[in-house]
Amino acid sequence: METPLLPAPLALVTGASSGIGLEIATRLAELGHDLVVTAEDEAIGLVAEGLTQHGRAARAVRADLTQAEGVDALVADVVAGGRPLDVLVLNAGRGAGGAFLDVPLEDDLATIALDVVAPVRLAKALLPAMVERGVGRVLVTSSVGALMPGPYYATYAASKAFDLSFAQALRYELRDTGVTVTALLPGPTDTDFFETAGMQDTRAGQGHKDDPADVARQAVDGLLKGDEKVVVRSLQARGQAAAGALLSDGAGAALQARFVEPRDTEPADGR
Repeated sequence: METPLLPAPLALVTGASSGIGLEIATRLAELGHDLVVTAEDEAIGLVAEGLTQHGRAARAVRADLTQAEGVDALVADVVAGGRPLDVLVLNAGRGAGGAFLDVPLEDDLATIALDVVAPVRLAKALLPAMVERGVGRVLVTSSVGALMPGPYYATYAASKAFDLSFAQALRYELRDTGVTVTALLPGPTDTDFFETAGMQDTRAGQGHKDDPADVARQAVDGLLKGDEKVVVRSLQARGQAAAGALLSDGAGAALQARFVEPRDTEPADGR
């Protein structure tokens, strides 16, 4: 008698319509995971269709995770699917570039809602079932920008610092449950982040960026191994991480400002 095939592991990836999230979803599909992918834009439906070429089932949920109703709808969809969640990738994020006093309040609040509040809501709703089963892998996308204060994208850097601390605290609390939590710390990556954050005219926006597919491969490798964190193995990302560990807060803030300050606000000496 043939041994029945075990169901494929199920992964949820937020912010999966483009960039790092799309590449993480693709990599998980390549490794045999079924997917629930979510994003705010219509493209998420095409993403789900594309993921099926890897022989895996993929379902799209279009949801605005800056709103509690969007988070609730996503959780309800996952629960209604009737399958346990094996992998949870809390990747959706956004930023608002510019001097804090110049950025509209609604942009800062949307950054906090997506980068901070949504991961907390989703973790609170979905982690209990993973812990009850005693198995699961969680990835929280932070940033090397979280390691130093971030002038000129203040709420983004602060939000990513929250994500890093949140991931590490959860990892400790869940250390004996069979569920691991991994923090991802990418550097500047070739996604639409700098455009949507209004940061194209910064040194970081115009400089070298990592390939999101490379970032995703490293992220998924670390996630599935249960690593504490994944600092992307590129010279720029490693350099920022090292600077964050060595510099004082004031020096770190000055360094970050140099790369993310809008060009038209720089002093005449070209600092």
